[in-house]
Amino acid sequence: MEMQNYYNIRKNVFERIQDANTATKLLLSLLMACFTGIMAQIIIPLPWTPVPVTAQTFAVLCSGLFLGKKYGCLSQILYIVLGAAFIPWFGGMTGGLDILLGSTGGFFIGFVIASYVIGAITEKYVEARSFKKMATVIGVINFTLIYIPGLLGLALWLNLTQGATVGIFELLMMGLVPFILGDIVKILGAASVSKVFLPKE
Repeated sequence: MEMQNYYNIRKNVFERIQDANTATKLLLSLLMACFTGIMAQIIIPLPWTPVPVTAQTFAVLCSGLFLGKKYGCLSQILYIVLGAAFIPWFGGMTGGLDILLGSTGGFFIGFVIASYVIGAITEKYVEARSFKKMATVIGVINFTLIYIPGLLGLALWLNLTQGATVGIFELLMMGLVPFILGDIVKILGAASVSKVFLPKE
């Protein structure tokens, strides 16, 4: 009986979010943008790369799970636009257009794309909300839709600011390899969120 109550509550909460009016969804998107900004302050600088380790990817992944493709994506757009405009909530309490156009600019683009795709899959495929399936889905999305634009942006930034054309190996060591372990933790965390909070029917 207790488990059935839990399932009912989970389903009701999820449906209330999905069926909320536009104003409520806009507010939820703003709150998720704030959560992304908070998670971005959990930061570990690395001496050999301008790209730091942060926890904000976890918020990005969760935005699509909770808010769906449209408003999850919007939450990340709000995070980027407000951070570039006047809120210092990028990594290390930074903000401004120069951060957006810096070494991590490509990753910001990836955040928007990843949130949208995760939201689209979560909305359309109920069976994908299980832990194993969602971990696979989020893992693929994380390492493709976030890192491909992220690495391309990093390579472009290095070329424009330092006149350096880096090789694939060096680029991966700067923008991918150091983050794999932490990303696996965040992926499993987001998959756990899906298992616990999203209805399976």
